[in-house]
Amino acid sequence: MKVTIIGGGGRVGSCAAFALQCAGLVPEIAILDANRDLAEGEALDLVHGSAFAGDQRIYASDYARAADSDLFLITAGLRRKPDESRLDLINRNVTLFVQILDSIKAAGLRPGAHIFVVSNPVDILTQLAVARLGLPWNQVYGLGTMLDSSRFSSLIAAELKLPASQVKALILGEHGDSMVPIWSSAAINGLPLAGLPECGPAFQGTIFERTKGSGAEVIKRKGGAGWAVAIAIRDVIHSVLLDKKQLLPVSSLVNGAYEIQNTCLSVPTIMSRKGVESHVELKLWPRELMGLQQSARALQDTLRKVKA
Repeated sequence: MKVTIIGGGGRVGSCAAFALQCAGLVPEIAILDANRDLAEGEALDLVHGSAFAGDQRIYASDYARAADSDLFLITAGLRRKPDESRLDLINRNVTLFVQILDSIKAAGLRPGAHIFVVSNPVDILTQLAVARLGLPWNQVYGLGTMLDSSRFSSLIAAELKLPASQVKALILGEHGDSMVPIWSSAAINGLPLAGLPECGPAFQGTIFERTKGSGAEVIKRKGGAGWAVAIAIRDVIHSVLLDKKQLLPVSSLVNGAYEIQNTCLSVPTIMSRKGVESHVELKLWPRELMGLQQSARALQDTLRKVKA
């Protein structure tokens, strides 16, 4: 598999490249960035570690050289300006994203390629990629609530003083304000979390609010997320590369699951070599289902305001 990271000179793109290099499973990693010197520097830095990390081909690229990629990982994005509204930022990122999509198409996107969107607003941009590229919908997906779910599980584990790897808990819906915590399926080593006396409403509310605020906390303390999001990216790519058929909360075009139509957001999703293999309608508590459907409506409302 050849993975081209668009925005590979930035924090998220470079961390993702490092995570993929350390794992050693992706044989070819191309770094593409608007700042060519930065892309070459990141590629060179990674290559300098290859004697210990592995024998992948890692290099700076451009769109023409990226045309034969199996997967395009799009991490490029713009930061919010002082006094800028959320919608203004969304529209600036949409403009940049459309330019990236047009560059991919112009270079000759091959029919079997996958598009993996990490740039924000990830659900909106994933839907635009589905609409503009002409690829089968299942070959276009976004990181969705993968990072939110990892944060959620890790915070639960830390609070209960348990190994994080034993806690499995999902966030579904929008990667944003309307995200939904799925306590009904949260588990510790397969046992229901909701049955524990320590995990009452107050605990649930506190953990979820901390999860929602985690991104802002990381931005305040170090300028932006990098390592955790890179691990989430790696897991999605490995599920595709190895045909793992893992159930992951990625964002993709939902048409029917949970009575949601024509909206990209995160629902339980089987990820395989095909990309999105299927959506799985796990039984949700009524308030979770209502929250998920409300999240879809919020995204649809935003989409109507986007200038694409």
